[in-house]
Order: sequence, then C-alpha cells, then structure tokens
Amino acid sequence: MNTQNDIYLSVIIPVKNEEENIPILGKEVSEALLHFPHKWECLWINDGSTDNSEQALESLCAQDNHHKLINLAQNYGQSAAMYVGFQLAKGKILVTLDGDGQNDPKDIPKLVNFLEKHNADVVNGYRAKRQDNFIRKIASKIGNGFRNFITKDKIRDVGCSIRAIRKECVQNIFLFKGMHRFLPTLIKIQGYKKILETPVNHRPRVRGKTKYNINNRLWVGLFDTFGVLWMRKRKVLPKLREKK
Repeated sequence: MNTQNDIYLSVIIPVKNEEENIPILGKEVSEALLHFPHKWECLWINDGSTDNSEQALESLCAQDNHHKLINLAQNYGQSAAMYVGFQLAKGKILVTLDGDGQNDPKDIPKLVNFLEKHNADVVNGYRAKRQDNFIRKIASKIGNGFRNFITKDKIRDVGCSIRAIRKECVQNIFLFKGMHRFLPTLIKIQGYKKILETPVNHRPRVRGKTKYNINNRLWVGLFDTFGVLWMRKRKVLPKLREKK
C-alpha cells in the first residue's frame, strides 16, 4: 500500500563534465514537476567529472531537496551511471534523461502519464525533430537500423535517452558498457513485453562539449548488438510449477 511518504517517481540523470548545464537543467526538472501529484526525487549520478560539476550539483541539492547527488569513484561510463541510478532509485517509476540539456524535462510528466494510461512496462521517447548535426543523425540511423534488423525489435530511436520505466523492469538487468543503447531489448529479455513509444521534444546542445563521436558510439554499438542477440537467445527465465 502506498503511503504519503512513498516516492513514486525517480528521475535519473548521469552527468560528466556538465557544470554549465546542471543549474539550468535542475531548475527545468523542478519546474516540470512543480504540480506533479506524487512524491518525486531526482538522482544526479556524477560519473567522474573533472570540471566543477560536483560543486554545481552540491549547490543544486542544497537549494532543492528533491535533488540528490551520487558521486561515482571514477568515470565508468553512461551505462554504469544509469545502472547505479536504477539500483538506488526509490521510485516505482523511473525516468532517464541526459545531462546535456537536449532532452526536455517538460516531457517527464507526459511520459509518466502515457505509461500509466496504457499500463505499459516502458515508454520510450523518440526524437520527432532531432536537433543534431548530419553526422550524428546518419550514425544514429545506421545504428538503429542495424540493431532492429539483428534483434528483430522495432524501436525507432533507441538512442533517445528520455524514457519512463517501471522499476521492476531493470532491477535484474545485465550491466555492460553500452547497456543504455539496448534498454528496450534488454527489458524484453527480462520478460517485460509492453514497450511503447511516443514523440518527445529534442533541443540543440548550447552549453558544454559533446562526448559523442563515431568511434565511441557507432562501431562499438554495432559489435555490442551481437552480444545482446546471443544473450536473448540463451536467456532462461525459470518458473516454479504451481501446487495442485
């Protein structure tokens, strides 16, 4: 039974070297959830930042106790930071988004409402009007197409980081570098099948420096796809026989 003190929603934001974006994005999250009818938290996973991100997050958390800082011992990558957020989140519903300001926090209530309305396991956002350069758009199209072809999924924008997930869907998920690019498929492997999509706003990066390049995203992601395919084919989910 839910109580008034139960946290219903956990927003999870991995960040590395985003000191310029943190104050603005933090304010946007708070404003987007100002009238949210349930208790919420926002977990910022500081993934080994070497700039003033930690200080910016400490200031944000001091101003608004909805926001909580989790410092990793070193830089482990976005997947590991997201996984830590999954494990530490107290909410029943989790929403993930990037720390670069390109995801719009105004979409958070919309995703949660869509998930609840359709009783879905996951609602994945897709960037209807993507605000990225030509190289990133092409690389994303190739990566999405290849992943869907190999895994037989039909997720149009796996690279979109903003999504709503029921917490139980990711409690036993397998962690590896690049995990976040395969979340819908990995969640299906766990036995959760109702994965829906809805368009979300996408904004250009106006502060900070992108961590994206072809070598650290496209090629690695293509190789990882075969590992996920093997995992899906070999996964076993045993059930106990019901007593007569």
